[in-house]
Amino acid sequence: MAEYRAPVKEMRFVINELAGLEQLSKLPGFEEATPDLVEAVLEEAAALAVQVISPTNELGDARGATVADGQVNVPPELIAAYHQYVEGGWPSIVMNPDFGGQGLPLAVGVAVEEMLHAANMAWSLCPLLTQGAIHALESHGSDELKTAYLEKLIAGQWTGTMNLTEPQAGSDLSLVRSTATPDGDAWRVSGTKIFITWGDHDMTDNIIHLVLARTPDAPAGVKGLSLFIVPKYTLDADGKPGERNAVQTVSIEHKLGIHASPTCVLEFSNSRGYMVGKEGDGLACMFTMMNSARLNVGLQAVAISDRAYQHALAYALERKQGRAEGIEGVAAILAHPDVRRMLLTVKAETEAMRALTYIAMAHMDRAKHSSDPAERSHHQARVDFLTPLVKGWGTESAQVLTSLALQVHGGMGYVEETGAAQFMRDARILTIYEGTTGIQAGDLVGRKILRDGGAVLATVLDEMSELVKELEAGDESLQGIAKALANAVTAIQSASQWLLANYSKDASVAGAVSYHFLMMLGTACGGWQMARAALIARHKLDESTADTDFYTAKLNTARFYAEQCMPRIAAHAASIEQGSNTMMTFTPEQFESQ
Repeated sequence: MAEYRAPVKEMRFVINELAGLEQLSKLPGFEEATPDLVEAVLEEAAALAVQVISPTNELGDARGATVADGQVNVPPELIAAYHQYVEGGWPSIVMNPDFGGQGLPLAVGVAVEEMLHAANMAWSLCPLLTQGAIHALESHGSDELKTAYLEKLIAGQWTGTMNLTEPQAGSDLSLVRSTATPDGDAWRVSGTKIFITWGDHDMTDNIIHLVLARTPDAPAGVKGLSLFIVPKYTLDADGKPGERNAVQTVSIEHKLGIHASPTCVLEFSNSRGYMVGKEGDGLACMFTMMNSARLNVGLQAVAISDRAYQHALAYALERKQGRAEGIEGVAAILAHPDVRRMLLTVKAETEAMRALTYIAMAHMDRAKHSSDPAERSHHQARVDFLTPLVKGWGTESAQVLTSLALQVHGGMGYVEETGAAQFMRDARILTIYEGTTGIQAGDLVGRKILRDGGAVLATVLDEMSELVKELEAGDESLQGIAKALANAVTAIQSASQWLLANYSKDASVAGAVSYHFLMMLGTACGGWQMARAALIARHKLDESTADTDFYTAKLNTARFYAEQCMPRIAAHAASIEQGSNTMMTFTPEQFESQ
């Protein structure tokens, strides 16, 4: 397996130029986020990812996790890597200083997280879920719960999990049957939860489960759900892990990928727990955790795609097959046009996904830290709009990109020992957990477009149109990008007008076209950020910057994206305007006719 190389230069460009580090550092609490500090953070994180965590990726995939007598064990190399991660203070870099965090912007922390995901995606899921538990507890927990749990979670000494799914309740959480009954100042939680990522392990001395359950006499449906903290070990009088709680790991799943991440079936049997938030507000509390996780899953798509690209590029540089114009003897396959098409597709789309994900995090920073309420509202609306794109479009793209990276290897890609197959296997879960693509698409169309009549979308299209004018005023190298972005705006406007005019006439329309809206807007917003990058690169080159290779590559990658990726937008728009009639006329018998 090719050694991981953290793309620090690319990350620095996105943070500084696209996410706007200079403006972020002017927000209250972010004054210390200088370019020099960010550079030091990225370099140190790269060393951790490359030297400590990446070597665990292949062995973790091969060995996986095991369970015996209700205790899950992971390979010791993963435990050692986790301890170094904690000792370096990495879990706390973007967390609240009131509870031991370092308080750096999310737009900086996202780069660190990308490196961890790329180094070992299965391992990185443990910190990812812990972050979600922290956000839920910080937003909704009582002062007593925050005091008892937050500092240890932020330090990484304890880890957190999210417990929603049950055998009969997947996406439809109204079917949750787990119960919670009052017991003095606590609750007793009972029920079976499945698909619990890092639900048990031996890397830390406590695990804090956040569990959805029903209280006595709670109404049916999601309004009857409340959220509870259920620790693996209850805390003693000194706040340290004491007695083992009644939480049992029944089994772990045998999965297509992410083998080193134990996916557990957990049995809660009258387990001691504590309510987070108000009774009946469980789903709202859990969605604080879920929305954080969705953005991070989109980031995983960036990371695994970049790792697959690096692996495929290394192979294309050394593998020699066939003849190529201008090369004497047998050529490295990088010389062949179709190999270049595949590699550049992976490179360009990964850069577009990265830019959009980092931008979403920067909007979140501004939504939380701006002193102007109107600014906070604007940026939160943008976060809400971008979240399903980052998660849905990004993870769908990762399926194609990791497959293309495998294809670069030819037959050797299908052989496990070359390593390309692991990235494709690991990526496959991304479109499924934390809400499938259909759920993300439905959220985008139903809640982010139809609910406000397309108002937020209109502001995005206005910004794209302004950028088109700037591109058109530039030199020849920017004109193709300008045309592609202008065409995208026109196609989206047409499709949006069609949707707004037709969704009320047919209840199936929104669901039938939502996937195409997701992919259309994801591709367009990715192209928007690539166009911004191209304009900046053009200016840097005009200023005779020293790093001409980087900025020339940035400009040409944006041109490739405009030429080869943006045309898909018109196809998605055309599919949208076909509506739902044909697909909804199929009867069950016609589906079965073969």
